[in-house]
Amino acid sequence: MAPAELSLTTPGLLFPAISLLLLAYTNRYLALAGIIRELYEDYQAAPNHKIVLQIGNLRRRISLIKWMQALGIGSLFFTVVAMFQLYLGWQPVAQLTFGLSLALMIGSLAMSLIELKMSTEALNVLLSDLEALREDD
Repeated sequence: MAPAELSLTTPGLLFPAISLLLLAYTNRYLALAGIIRELYEDYQAAPNHKIVLQIGNLRRRISLIKWMQALGIGSLFFTVVAMFQLYLGWQPVAQLTFGLSLALMIGSLAMSLIELKMSTEALNVLLSDLEALREDD
């Protein structure tokens, strides 16, 4: 089965989505960076093993966000390349390039799900600590 004809507007539809996604990723990165700075200051004031564990988790999440952003930027780059190839009339090459941009976006979204899962697990640990304190009262 041959791929469908790709028009110049099809890749253009991804521009707003990719831009908003990269903005969301950047906001997550900045929020985590702020939390890491606060935890570092807390650790300097009163060393605690739990803080070290939290910072380790945040480091892994920051790394995931870096890869999410890299794949998202790659997706945007290859979307633009596909549009340029379509402009030049290189339909078969543009279809492959656009397919690559979609694959990169899928990878970025998959990493986003992994990071979200890590975030939820970290919050559940904190909530369980709070619940344990509440039960002790």
